[in-house]
Amino acid sequence: QVQLVESGGGLVQAGGSLRLSCAASGRTFRLYAMGWFRQAPGKEREFVATISWSGGNTYYSDSAKGRFTISRDNAKNTVYLQMISLKPEDTAVYYCAAKHTLYSGNYYTGNEYDYWGQGTQVTVSS
Repeated sequence: QVQLVESGGGLVQAGGSLRLSCAASGRTFRLYAMGWFRQAPGKEREFVATISWSGGNTYYSDSAKGRFTISRDNAKNTVYLQMISLKPEDTAVYYCAAKHTLYSGNYYTGNEYDYWGQGTQVTVSS
């Protein structure tokens, strides 16, 4: 069982930056690939980024590529999402998710993940 707690969301102006964190419970964090997803009001949940258990493989959505960076610190049981050049269309609840695997694949569908956090709100004003 893994519990995930996101933090770092908030209100930011367009062009600004935020760093989201997702803290995981348990001793086996390093056995999980991690992902970030987001859901805007009235829209379906969408993939943002994923990182392999070792941190050696990352994959981004087209909207995140070049602006967002996913990283992880296995010693701290934490995964991060650094976001720069934020746009109003980035406004959403951001969720982190964990998938138990040691394969360094690109896991970009929500159904592939085993555990989810409660989410953190990111609001980008124009």
